[in-house]
Order: sequence, then C-alpha cells, then structure tokens
Amino acid sequence: MPIRDVLLAVLVVVVWGLNFVFIKWGVEEVPPLFLTALRYLCAALPAVFLVRRPQVKLGIFLTYGLAIGFAQFGLLFSAIKLGMPAGLASLLMQLQAFFTVVLALFFLGERLTRFQAIGGLIAFAGVVVIASERVEVTALIPLLMIILAAFFWGVANIASKKAGQIDMLSFVVWSSLVPILPLLALSLVVEGPAAIAESLAHFSGRSIFVVLFNGYVATILGFGLWSYLLKRYPASLIAPFSLLVPVAGIGFSMLLLGEAITTVEIVGSVFIFLGLVYSVMGARLLNRFRSA
Repeated sequence: MPIRDVLLAVLVVVVWGLNFVFIKWGVEEVPPLFLTALRYLCAALPAVFLVRRPQVKLGIFLTYGLAIGFAQFGLLFSAIKLGMPAGLASLLMQLQAFFTVVLALFFLGERLTRFQAIGGLIAFAGVVVIASERVEVTALIPLLMIILAAFFWGVANIASKKAGQIDMLSFVVWSSLVPILPLLALSLVVEGPAAIAESLAHFSGRSIFVVLFNGYVATILGFGLWSYLLKRYPASLIAPFSLLVPVAGIGFSMLLLGEAITTVEIVGSVFIFLGLVYSVMGARLLNRFRSA
C-alpha cells in the first residue's frame, strides 16, 4: 500500500474523529435534529447535480438513507446534545461492526467466525462496564441512543452491501436526499418551530462551519476517500484503520473540548477497543503468529 494511500486513510480517520468535536460544538447552538437535516442538505447539494444517480432498488436506497441519515445521525446528534461525551460516542459508535456481523447472519447468509463472536463478547463486556456508571435515567438514555445509532449504522452497512458493486460516492450523495424531509418534520414536532427559528436568527460563523464540515468534509470527502480505498484494496487491509477513529475522537475531545474520561469509562473503553481489534484482526494476527 503506497504511502499516499496510507496518508489518505489516516486523513479519513482524522476527519471522522474530529467530526465528533464539531458535532458537539454544533448541537450547543443548533437543535440536533435540525442540524442533522442541514448536514444532509449540505451533502446533497449541489453534488446531486454533478454525479449520476446510482442504479439501485428503491427499497435499498430508502433503507440506507433512513438508517444512516435519519436514524443513526439523528440519534447520535441528539445523544451528544443530551450529554453523551463526544469522545466516548466516537468509541461506542464502532459497535456498528458487531451489529453488522449479526445482521449479516440473517440477511446475507454470512457465517460468524469465532474471532467475531469472542470479540463481540469482549466489547459487550465493555459496554456493560460503561453502563454501570450510567444507571441514572438522564445518563443512561444517551448511552442507549448511541448504541441504537450504532445498530442503525449496521443496518445501513447491510443495505450498502445489498446494493452491490456501485459507485459508493454517488450512492452516498443521492441517499443524502432521503433523510432531509423526515428530519425536518421530526425537528418541527420534537424541537419546535421556535427553537429552529431561534437558531437560524443567531446562526453563528461556527455553526456555518460545523454544517459545512459535516456535509462536505465528513460526508462527501470522508466517504468518498473511504470508498476509493475499499475499491483499491482488500477490506481486511482497510478496515483496521477504522479502529483509529475512536482514538482520534477521544484525543480531539480531550484536547479541544476538555472532556475528562473516568476510570470506569477507561476500563470499558479498553474492553471495547480490544474486542474490536480481536474481531477485525484476530485471524490475521493468529496466522502471523503460527507462521513465525
């Protein structure tokens, strides 16, 4: 893998990790559901006029757009608004890897390897450790929302696999149209017209930058580069880079937001990270050990 492509993978990791900080800044000024709608409006326009619509079944198209845009990011933005630390959210979102594996058993007929099963159990133990410190309803609800967001990311992954060999950048751009109206409708009902009007009346330069970063950098650039790398190299070579996203997310959150992480969260995070590493890289590490 040339150094240029390694640097592109690291760039995606940095962008996606940093984006959790931008989400935190954004929801401090803009209602989370409305902010999510603006993210996808930005991601869709003007890109839909520049790329051809992918030839995908409508059901798959809608499932992906609603799962990743309406459900995943709607829940993620709302959970961070309710107090979920951005750094911890970046780690918990990686539970999507295990939800994807389980969903693939039922919808794609894939088999569960022992590495995935053991890794999933290790990561689940980490979630239990973190949840033990969040037994109060006000702290537990954001945690459950993040876990549910990770589940819907898994649903979106299955939908993208069902779509087959397509231009993923085009797929991401056109599917960005799907969640906009549902998010705006839910925002009007849950957050209210007054809150939306208030945020628009005092829309700061920072909020504008958050929307632009979310729409163009995190969504278009991030997913575009990731799709490019997945097309050029085996998934087994690219997937481990995603393990660095929570590392970047936690690091940027501590540096830019001053977030502190408790001892219990550290222990739980270690379990989750080890579970992810074992699930993604366990077989490769074992083969290398045997051949050494």
